[in-house]
Amino acid sequence: MSRILLVEDEISLASVLRRGFEAEGLRVDVAHDGDEGLRLALTEEYDAIVLDVMLPGLDGHRVCATVRAAGLWTPILMLTAKDTEYDEAAGLDTGADDYLTKPFSYLVLRARLRALLRRGGRARPATIEAGDLVLEPGSKRCTRAGTEVQLTAREFDLLAVLARRPGVAVSKGALLEEVWDLPADSDPNVVEVHVSALRRKLEAVCAERLLHTARGIGYRLVPAHGGSG
Repeated sequence: MSRILLVEDEISLASVLRRGFEAEGLRVDVAHDGDEGLRLALTEEYDAIVLDVMLPGLDGHRVCATVRAAGLWTPILMLTAKDTEYDEAAGLDTGADDYLTKPFSYLVLRARLRALLRRGGRARPATIEAGDLVLEPGSKRCTRAGTEVQLTAREFDLLAVLARRPGVAVSKGALLEEVWDLPADSDPNVVEVHVSALRRKLEAVCAERLLHTARGIGYRLVPAHGGSG
């Protein structure tokens, strides 16, 4: 049975979500402020965390960043009332795996949570190599030119899909289906935001671009320093 941490200060919403999760067989712990949410995240074991951004005490971004800094990579789905690209990028950059704007459909929330739980249990090859990029799916560790790059689990999954097909243009629709478990005709903005975040992190290590836009299609990974593993 999967165990979920729900960090949400709106009492009525937290109650509704808890009842819904428990009705589907999930074990749920609830915290109503950031400090308690962080304490539970650091001291208990969870299969996923549903984390509101606007919280009393520590906000969701600080909770998420602290959890990641502690070396914990439990999948995190962030909830927020803000809906700008900047806010979404900020949440993803602090280490969240997915991002949902209020008001949201409970069915969509559960679908995304199920996707995070499924990905957590997938068997992966020992390593994926593409030029100076090395990915270790088991630990979700990424290095470029020997330097470790800190990625969220969702960023890692997206990069892994592209790295397994070096030089091949992968459509945004295919990425939505494979990485997010969403229909191919869903809003492609989520892919664009994640690719932008990946580029910043990878190019902070080495300026040579790995992720290229295939206009009218999607994205391709072109290995640096020639060749791929």
